[in-house]
Amino acid sequence: QVQLVESGGGLVQPGGSLKLSCAASGSISVIDAMGWYRQAPGKQRELVAVVASYDGAEYADSVKGRFTIYREGAKNTVLLQMKSVQPEDTAVYFCNVKGKVNTGSFYDSWGQGNEVNVSE
Repeated sequence: QVQLVESGGGLVQPGGSLKLSCAASGSISVIDAMGWYRQAPGKQRELVAVVASYDGAEYADSVKGRFTIYREGAKNTVLLQMKSVQPEDTAVYFCNVKGKVNTGSFYDSWGQGNEVNVSE
């Protein structure tokens, strides 16, 4: 019922910048939160940043001051601006959106994953 399409990943040098984008579409009535998670090889998926509709943004300690999450509300899109990236930021990044569809049911949708590789 809710589809997420991600874009913007790729190869970036240490210290560089990258922007990830995630567009939500479908029978969306309410968006409660939009966020980004990542999973590095051999590690569990972890929260990177999340922005709730009625609250501010939250960030993992490892990305505070370097990454910024923001929504383009009219477009149901969430972006993650990544700056001063480091090799430890290498991972597959997943978009996550939670809310309600037109029928009133809750949804918790995930994007397909977008690989970010930070290396020389």
